[in-house]
Formats: sequence, C-alpha cells, structure tokens
Amino acid sequence: MSSPMHGEYKVPGGKLVVADLQVVDGLLHGVRISGDFFLEPGEAITDICAALTGLAADASSEDMIAALDQGIPAGTALVGFSVESIAIAVRRALGVARTWRDFEWQIVDTGPVAPAMHLALDEVLARAVAKGTRAPTLRFWQWDRPAIIIGNFQSLKNEVDMEACRTHGVTVVRRVTGGGAMFVEPGSTITYSLYAPGELVEGMDFAASYAFLDNWVLQALNELGIEAYCKPLNDIASPKGKIGGAAQKRYGGGAVLHHATMAYDMDGAKMEQVLRIGREKISDKGIASAAKRVDPVRSQTGMTREDVTARMIDTFTRLNGGTEGAVTAEEWAAAKALVAEKFDTEAWLTHVP
Repeated sequence: MSSPMHGEYKVPGGKLVVADLQVVDGLLHGVRISGDFFLEPGEAITDICAALTGLAADASSEDMIAALDQGIPAGTALVGFSVESIAIAVRRALGVARTWRDFEWQIVDTGPVAPAMHLALDEVLARAVAKGTRAPTLRFWQWDRPAIIIGNFQSLKNEVDMEACRTHGVTVVRRVTGGGAMFVEPGSTITYSLYAPGELVEGMDFAASYAFLDNWVLQALNELGIEAYCKPLNDIASPKGKIGGAAQKRYGGGAVLHHATMAYDMDGAKMEQVLRIGREKISDKGIASAAKRVDPVRSQTGMTREDVTARMIDTFTRLNGGTEGAVTAEEWAAAKALVAEKFDTEAWLTHVP
C-alpha cells in the first residue's frame, strides 16, 4: 500500500476539488473526493468515490471520466465542478497531472515587430516547447504598425475591406488559430501568447482549457478594479462590455498555443471602416455599432498600457513563477524564414478567399 496521496484542482471561476487516495497493487484505493463545491443529492459523493476506487493507477483521464459518467446516478447536479475536474484532481494526487508551478516559465517581450513576424514567432516557439528545446513561455506582443489579423478559417473578402485598409495603411495577415478578426494599432492592445506543455491542460475539454489558461489574466484585471470574467467559449468580458478574445492551437508533440488580444485604447471608427462587421454578428448584441462591442482596458483603469502589462506580469509570476527570457537567434532566424515561406504570402492570406 502506498503512502497517502493528495491532489487539488481549483476550477477557473468555480470551486476547489480535492482528491485523497492510496494505491494498492496498482489500483486506486480509499478514494475520497472533497471540496467547496455543491452536489445534489449529497449522497452522490459516495458514488463518485466508488466509481474511482479500483481503477488502475495509470488510468487515463478519459478512463476516469468515463468511469465517473457511468457511476454517477442520472440527474445528479455537479455545481461549480465537473467530472473532468475530479479526474484532474485525482491525477494530480497521483503525480501525473502537472500544475503551472511544475514548469519553469520564461516571460518574453519581443518589442515591436511586423504582424507576420509575430505569427511566425507563435509557430516557432510553440513547436520549440513541443520539442522540449524551449521552456514554457509567456510572450507579450508589441505592434509596429496597424494591422488586421483574421482567423485561419475566415473569408478574407467577407471580413476585410481591403480598399479601406490600403487607405489607412493597415496590414492584413492570417493567423493559424481560429476565431474572429481583430484590428490592432501600436499601443492600442495588450496581446500575449502562452506556449504551454499539453500536460498542463490534460483532461480538459477546449472550453475548460480556455478558462484555465486565462484565469491568471482575470485575476490580474480583477486586482486592477475590472470585473473581468470568461465568457464561453473564448471571450474575456466585463459588465461594461467585451475586453478581448482568445484562440488556441494544439501542436503535435505536446504543446498548446494560447493567445489573446485585449483592447486597451482603440479607434472604433477606423475599425468599422476596415472590418466588414456583419449585421448578423452584432444583431445579437443589441447594439448599432460594432465599435461599442469592445470596452478598452484604459477606460476602466486609467492606467498606461505599460503599467497594466507590468501588473499582469507581476500577477503571473506570483501565481505561476517565471523569469525573464528572450527569443534565441536560431528562433528569430526560423521565424524570419517562416514569414517568407508562409505568413507573408498571398497564398496563405487568401487560402479562404
């Protein structure tokens, strides 16, 4: 019989799930699930523990979730937690699910670079984390020019007024992640990327991983007086309006690219000229202007962009650790090549016309 094992998982925007257990002959034994969650009927906690007891200690998160789905009586209400969060807590007790603090994070600010270079850096750094040649990294972006970044699956002609972009000197690029188009100008947004090991979000579905990976951002904004929260699937919002949006891509080899852009101080009128915001997209918001869909961080804090970013870094390092890092010469060279081969080509930009 193993010594007692203990694991915890705090659901982003939800409750704490705690798992205590032992391993006997390779099987889970004496499983006890606890926390500050809500469960109706309360007696179902016995079914939850029983569903896990006897499973192989090396069971995958999928196997644990399946056992819980089968063992929990129909009609049971799990409030503030889920079967996925239970599996994560159990795997953390077993030492096979990793937390932020299990990794040595680097924090990088590459300074102002061209839009296509930012997108190339995302791919190069994410693949480097997947290969194990780079530590997990948080990177902050700065823009050297106005730009529109459209999602991988968006139609260029439906989303962007190219003539207006030429008039206003706006560069148009396409990223590798899905989601919607975003308009940026130097100093107008706070954009960051996480290049995280896949282990960090193992057992989570996409919706849960968005909330989990942005939880530190919400805490930072809350500390600045913004009532920020995750709005499924991928928005960062507040009672005063949308703040920003995130997008993800999973890379083979085990890495997650998660990046987000938050509006700091935008030119809403210009955004409406260069983006073709469809009536369907804004009709469900109950508003007449697309510019009103986004409430900048500046209006809610009064702080400079640099100060907000610094506070975000402070929050991240306090919660998750992290030291200052840099992009290597080899990574810069690989990104430069990828700009020429992919991100600055007409073929990539127009692959969805």
